[in-house]
Amino acid sequence: MKTEPANGHDASAPAPLPASLRIALTVNGAEREIDVEPWTTLLDALRVHLSLTGTKKGCDHGQCGACTVLVNGTRINSCLTLAVMKEGAEVTTVEGLARGGVLHPLQQAFIDHDAFQCGYCTPGQICSAAGMIAEGKAQAPDEIRELMSGNLCRCGAYPNILAAIEQAMRATREGGGR
Repeated sequence: MKTEPANGHDASAPAPLPASLRIALTVNGAEREIDVEPWTTLLDALRVHLSLTGTKKGCDHGQCGACTVLVNGTRINSCLTLAVMKEGAEVTTVEGLARGGVLHPLQQAFIDHDAFQCGYCTPGQICSAAGMIAEGKAQAPDEIRELMSGNLCRCGAYPNILAAIEQAMRATREGGGR
């Protein structure tokens, strides 16, 4: 039979989680502090706590890419990342790509090539493509397809998405853009 310690607490039991934690993030260039529960995903912190609804909740299992954002310049699935794990990080969402009212080359290219139909996957596609371009690994269409394979489009706009990414890559190389 297990005996209760004198103070009434079982020393082998894990400490209870705090109800909420204050974290600081730089989101789209602005420093933000929010209170989140320890189990809050970065996706929910962005959408619910910061009202940045451009990042979409798709599968909630990291399989569709609709929730892709850039964290310290690297593309991640925000549905698989706890917000508290990104304390102090720089997060860029689709809302933060445009500068001074000028669309990011990828945003403009998606418009130019009609690279979306329903548009649900578009923010994740654009953030993923921005991260991929920054990585500098993709040079050919097959490499782009492979490196973008984690972003699904149920409408099947893949040829237009590829054309948009290629246009943005050229614009970035030629203009020294983002």
